[in-house]
Amino acid sequence: MSTQKIAVIGECMIELSEKGSTVSRGFGGDTLNTSVYIARQVAAQDLSVHYVTALGEDNFSQQMLDAWHSENVDTSLTQRLAGRLPGLYYIETDDTGERTFWYWRNEAAARYWLESDQAAAICDQLANFDYLYLSGISLAILSPQSREKLFTLLRQCRANGGKVIFDNNYRPRLWASQQETQQVYQQMLSCTDIAFLTLDDEDALWGAQPVDEVIARTQAAGVSEVVIKRGSDSCLVAVTGDALVEVPAVKLPQASVVDTTAAGDSFSAGYLSVRLTGGSTAAAAQRGHLTASTVIQYRGAIIPREAMPA
Repeated sequence: MSTQKIAVIGECMIELSEKGSTVSRGFGGDTLNTSVYIARQVAAQDLSVHYVTALGEDNFSQQMLDAWHSENVDTSLTQRLAGRLPGLYYIETDDTGERTFWYWRNEAAARYWLESDQAAAICDQLANFDYLYLSGISLAILSPQSREKLFTLLRQCRANGGKVIFDNNYRPRLWASQQETQQVYQQMLSCTDIAFLTLDDEDALWGAQPVDEVIARTQAAGVSEVVIKRGSDSCLVAVTGDALVEVPAVKLPQASVVDTTAAGDSFSAGYLSVRLTGGSTAAAAQRGHLTASTVIQYRGAIIPREAMPA
């Protein structure tokens, strides 16, 4: 059996994270977090994880690439763009582990990955992948013209037998308006096979609705597998034609919650590490909860490898 391939599309940024008066530097971004956590939980011969983005030619960008290589994330489709730099974000974390983000990313290299001379050749390769994964942030950082190129790629991949996976990850400050986001998300969902929906983000974008209506709306757009993420509450998995699956979250004492950064990203990674290698939705959701509950007990987006659950 040949190795399946998943391409995770998005942006990695320089991460500055404060703890008291100490500030530490790392790298993170929602899709990068997911790619690392998938790669840590699957055998390379079962699923090859590729990260698709653009970086600069600076030392920070090289350090990112070196770190991804050490995580068994393939970077052959990551571009280096002259005159560009990675974006940067700063995390303030309160006493309960909740965080506030501050961003500097308007000219980040990742915004231009579909506008380079290499973009067409990269899209030709991606159209033949087994899975393409992206988030709402992957869409938000692109120009309208680049988004159309991306949607063309997603449709071509599905026509070739691949599947598209989308995490809603809605960040209002990255969008011109709520109406624009709704239109883009509807277009995205129309070419999505598996959707991860953080319920708080759905409520913020569409207005609070009963969860069964959220699922119905998403399925009506054409999504066959809908995963509802509800933080510390149980998650729900709705596969067209099957009964709704509810899987309880891992309960932690509040004192154990250090930093909720990458909680949703790591849940999606845990879910996919099981689901894309033949596991059931229930087993996938259990792994998602286990991964997320481990990650939030450490500071920063990417926890030490030795801290990963067995």
